[in-house]
Amino acid sequence: MDELIDIVTQDGKPTGQIATKQEIHTQGHYHNTAHVWLYTSSGEVLLAQRSYSKSICPGLWDVSVAGHVDAGERIEQAAVREVREEIGLQLSETDLEKIGVFECFQSYDNGIQDNEFHHTFMAQLKVDLDKLTPHPQEVEALKLVPFESLDKLLEASKSNQHFVASNSRYYQLIFETLKHQVL
Repeated sequence: MDELIDIVTQDGKPTGQIATKQEIHTQGHYHNTAHVWLYTSSGEVLLAQRSYSKSICPGLWDVSVAGHVDAGERIEQAAVREVREEIGLQLSETDLEKIGVFECFQSYDNGIQDNEFHHTFMAQLKVDLDKLTPHPQEVEALKLVPFESLDKLLEASKSNQHFVASNSRYYQLIFETLKHQVL
């Protein structure tokens, strides 16, 4: 069954209306997502490779965990739920530190209109990578990347298709925030 999602205004305010995920993306409704960037105490960031079955940017590396906020769900609840569903990690809302809210309004060749507000958090990854269980429909692979390597990967994304190139500015802001908070 298709997820039900709250529609928000272009300013991110609740409208009281709900639509299916498919309707959200075909009609271009504004909606909320939760992003969680996981980092280690030794200065690495967990990156997730998007499943090859994804309709947007399959196979590219992206945020540790991301997903839609279900209708009636609080943002923090969605963040914790998505982490559990996508990589099998149990976090609590108190583990999350809010970075900010970022607008991401994009259209894709396949007809998807993605008008999202990324409610973005960071949290420390306190388990080994092999303890995580990626959901195969969401995540192809996981890897830890040292902070100092992120900028080089990002700079080359237009040619090497490592990251989602259209999100470069967002990644830069997040990487800088993570570096300042962790190092």
